[in-house]
Amino acid sequence: MEFAGFTAVSGVDLQVTRGSIHALIGPNGAGKTTCFNLLTKFLAPTRGSIVFNGRDITREKPAEIARLGLVRSFQLSAVFPQLSVLTNVRIALQRRKRGDSFDFWRSEEVLRSLDREALALVEAVGLSAYAELPAVELSYGRKRALEIATTLALDPEMLLLDEPMAGMGREDVERIEALIRKVSKNRTILMVEHNLSVVASLSDRITVLARGQVLAEGTYAAVSKDPRVVEAYIGSGVGHGH
Repeated sequence: MEFAGFTAVSGVDLQVTRGSIHALIGPNGAGKTTCFNLLTKFLAPTRGSIVFNGRDITREKPAEIARLGLVRSFQLSAVFPQLSVLTNVRIALQRRKRGDSFDFWRSEEVLRSLDREALALVEAVGLSAYAELPAVELSYGRKRALEIATTLALDPEMLLLDEPMAGMGREDVERIEALIRKVSKNRTILMVEHNLSVVASLSDRITVLARGQVLAEGTYAAVSKDPRVVEAYIGSGVGHGH
């Protein structure tokens, strides 16, 4: 990906295995966000191709790849602050069921089944006690959980998480980490995450980017011992405590 002569991402060859949790890490300015924006179609690559489930999606729009089962969370702005937690999840379910048709009228039976599904999702992300609360009144960590619920309502095959732990206290981090582990059971997850202890405990595979290129790839145990990775993190002023 080139921006006016500056190459932000160069020759990144990334393979995410079905059913795995894959983390994209690296010091600031490494190109993680650009890479993520390419995969989620918020940017079109200067060169190269992106393939999902054997289909070339390089030129597809974000809405189109969502229909294919590749869904980005934490940038959905899918949460309506004044509506209840349950209503937010139900709207996301209706979006998936309705697709592009504006058939808002539904039989009682369909609405009841949506309620059951919405309640099950609210329970799955640990928000049952807050189901009737307006989303705006949730704590920061619980808002993240609600965003995961609205993302899951779209029934993604692959979930793209952009710094899911950003700005969280330890208690929330532990809760969301457990939630990601739980929802990963029959899905593929790719996440950009700064919290290395989260990366260490959740990821099957890790790709380390530095200066827009892949520096190393493998398990956390392997990449954390790689002298180039240690150098990249320490050299960027990010200490072990980060």
